[in-house]
Amino acid sequence: MHRTRIKICGFTREADVDAACAAGADALGFNLYPASPRAVTPARARQLARRLPPFVTPVLLFVNATPAEVAAGIEAVPEAVLQFHGDESPAECESAARPYLRAVRMGARGSAAEVDLLDCVARYASAQALLLDAFVEGFGGGGKVFDWSLIPPNVPAPVVLSGGLSPANVTDGVRLVRPWAVDVSSGVESSKGIKDALLMRRFCQAVREADARAAEAAP
Repeated sequence: MHRTRIKICGFTREADVDAACAAGADALGFNLYPASPRAVTPARARQLARRLPPFVTPVLLFVNATPAEVAAGIEAVPEAVLQFHGDESPAECESAARPYLRAVRMGARGSAAEVDLLDCVARYASAQALLLDAFVEGFGGGGKVFDWSLIPPNVPAPVVLSGGLSPANVTDGVRLVRPWAVDVSSGVESSKGIKDALLMRRFCQAVREADARAAEAAP
């Protein structure tokens, strides 16, 4: 049975890190984009990441960061996977020589923001996965769901479904998209950067229930 991985992003507090791990998250994201309301410094990310138990992966989120800023993040959390959420080219994503996720902002069909996802797969072939998020002003964390029908069937790369997910809709997302992983931030918060332990537990439970239903339905 495929087990959908769970990434929760935007941590700023120790108690929330502990609660996410207890809920069953596979990866925790730390936002190093200074303009984000969930931003932390590399030093703060190091403090929080030190609380992670074995086999829970830290992820560092960057938006159009300089090479020096990326290097500072890696120095602080050397075991982290990187997530590029801005306008970074394939060469810029690869320059850190670290495993990385490439975020793709999924604009509406026919709009100027529409993307060719298969072209993104080809361009970012070195990415561990493509993280599909809604196209919003700014970069991520907007709590907006995009049209999942924009995702072509059988995308030839691991897909991380993001954008407006919550305990209420993640079961449908897992069932309809069958992603490698799901990513949530605002959908499990009481306010920006402040996680809700109950919502995180419900989110993880909903993902596991979706996996169980998919296994029951499989021939």
